[in-house]
Amino acid sequence: MRCTLTLAAGLLAFATPIVAKDPLFGFPMDCDLGDDCYIQQYLDHDPSEKWNDFNCSTLSYDGHRGTDIALPTLQDMSDGVNVVAAAPGRVLAIRDGMKDQYFSKETAASIDGRDCGNRVAIGHGGGWITDYCHMKEGSIAVKKGDRVAMGAVLGQVGLSGRTQFPHLHFSVQHRGKHIDPFAPDGVTQCEGPLAKSLWLETPEYEAGGIIDVGFSPAVPVYQDIKSGTQVKSFEAASDAIVFWVYAFGMRKGDQIQFGFTGPEGVSFDQTITFEKNQALTMRSGGKRRRVDAWPSGTYMGRAHLMRDDAVFDSRDFSITLP
Repeated sequence: MRCTLTLAAGLLAFATPIVAKDPLFGFPMDCDLGDDCYIQQYLDHDPSEKWNDFNCSTLSYDGHRGTDIALPTLQDMSDGVNVVAAAPGRVLAIRDGMKDQYFSKETAASIDGRDCGNRVAIGHGGGWITDYCHMKEGSIAVKKGDRVAMGAVLGQVGLSGRTQFPHLHFSVQHRGKHIDPFAPDGVTQCEGPLAKSLWLETPEYEAGGIIDVGFSPAVPVYQDIKSGTQVKSFEAASDAIVFWVYAFGMRKGDQIQFGFTGPEGVSFDQTITFEKNQALTMRSGGKRRRVDAWPSGTYMGRAHLMRDDAVFDSRDFSITLP
């Protein structure tokens, strides 16, 4: 998403070299990165209509000015994941009361000028500001003027504002200019080794990956997978066995290789090649039942994400029919 912070005068610019003493930030969400949350998009370093993240990859979009830390499903959002202050400071602004809902043409008018959704902005001194966007309605736990410590709970991850998935848009600004905490000097991996970051512990970079996999008795509904309500099993009498893969950060030319094996020679394999970049995707395939019942035993599903003829992520999932 693209946020314009009214606290800074004028238009916000792309990342520029830092000229003041650098702060250091903790991770702004109470989650285990790579397990129950993941970074969907980074700050865009390409000033043209194309885009590149700091690692010279495509996990961004044109003009994106922050770091999007996503939850796998709406159920995770409903369960509650805390947003925390990345550094000590004073609360400069808050907004609450916006609905948690997917952005669409029908909802556009209701969020006009409030793309950030429910949010908290914190000043850290020396012209440094962090902004926390798309928070859950009714979850804001601080008020304007409060002093907060690093790690203080600000609220929870939500789906408010201009967004299509539950996540925190975390932005860092210095004197009105957006700064990438992964490459604060504006020097990207495209140009050489990264010299520094503004993280106390720099999060590991993942150039896409598998969010979830599972079995189902029919082709799953994408919205059910996004919401976390998709059934992840089948029965002996099911008309089909379908294995599905939910992934992020797929590039043009990437492949998903997936399938399953089961008792008495039951098997399925498929390879799908992507014809364009896709921020989020679901793919599925399987076999129809040709016998009275699927045989008892263990069914093992597997998925590999391929890029440049190498596996960059894998996931297994199994179920056992009695």
